[in-house]
Amino acid sequence: MNLAFICTEKLPAPAVKGGAIQLMLDGISPYFSQKYSVTIYSITDPLLPAENTENGIAYIRFPRSSFHEETAHNLKGKSFTHIHVFNRPNEIWRYKQASPDSKLILSLHNDMFSTRKLKSNQALTAIQDCDAITTVSEYIKRTVTVRYPEAEEKTHVVYSGVDFSKFYPSGSPEGIKMKDLWKNKYGLQNKKVILFIGRLSRTKGPHLLIRAMEEIIKEHPDAVLVIVGGKWFSENGINEYVQYLYDESEPLKKHILFTKYIPSEEIPNVLLMGDMLVCSSQWHEPLARIHYEAMAAGLPIITTDRGGNSEVIINEMNGYVIKEYDQPKAFAAHISDLLTSTGLSAALGKNGRRYAEMNFSFLKTAEKLEQIYLNA
Repeated sequence: MNLAFICTEKLPAPAVKGGAIQLMLDGISPYFSQKYSVTIYSITDPLLPAENTENGIAYIRFPRSSFHEETAHNLKGKSFTHIHVFNRPNEIWRYKQASPDSKLILSLHNDMFSTRKLKSNQALTAIQDCDAITTVSEYIKRTVTVRYPEAEEKTHVVYSGVDFSKFYPSGSPEGIKMKDLWKNKYGLQNKKVILFIGRLSRTKGPHLLIRAMEEIIKEHPDAVLVIVGGKWFSENGINEYVQYLYDESEPLKKHILFTKYIPSEEIPNVLLMGDMLVCSSQWHEPLARIHYEAMAAGLPIITTDRGGNSEVIINEMNGYVIKEYDQPKAFAAHISDLLTSTGLSAALGKNGRRYAEMNFSFLKTAEKLEQIYLNA
């Protein structure tokens, strides 16, 4: 097979600025490059050349403003057997025209078939032109197949994964050493650390965790909420919502720490600081990849029953799913319980690591995709 992976026009590959699609490609492309020819198309970035080859993988980059047009032009005459397009069903026609003999696979990391994003005739054309569609969760699959039953047979759920070699389990000797190092870095020695990792947006819900801390510190005065992230991936600017978070946290400033953006390669170490990870998503999250990463780090997880998040968290096995997703008291109760029941917390974390090893490695993701390519 001669494979082309086409990112969106949002972020570059490799994942020098993060991004779920780019991180997944970083994880699966080494597997494919051992057996097949692999080319990854993404946008240009000051940190990266326009073209290069690394570890047997060819990278071709075009400016954001003309990314899809130039990528389609570049495909002509390349004889790719499979073209894998991420999150852009409205561009499938373009790639079909550019390389009509290639098999087209569309991957969805978000609800891209929403009627606000795609007209029904565009959606049906994209479905017809695709040889297969993959989604990152059952939830995202339903956003396609409920609207367009024609897509059912060719739509497959392929969960993302992690590289376990980058994650020290929290209770391992290496994990304990790294935990101490990072807690010292942020002055969190002898503190109970609640982690939020994600973009600082209202849809992610960090404001609810700030409010929950008012209750939590009554029972656990040594607890600290560590909020990791910027307003948009690698951007640390201040907008109205970020300023609101700072203002809300001011009365509790001894118990709330903002780290701002931390590069994706450091997240495995950041996770080791935590006693748990809390994903407070308020929107219908496709399935936040931080769940996989926290499991790999051996942390218990508290998440919301929104979108696909609950598909990988099983109550009292590797964490808890909060149905009262917009209630600070619900978060406070579950967080306090885990901070009190350290034995239960450790057991949930160990279960999560084993569960992730069994189900969510990048190798498994690549193998599932490979089978879809071969069947196509």
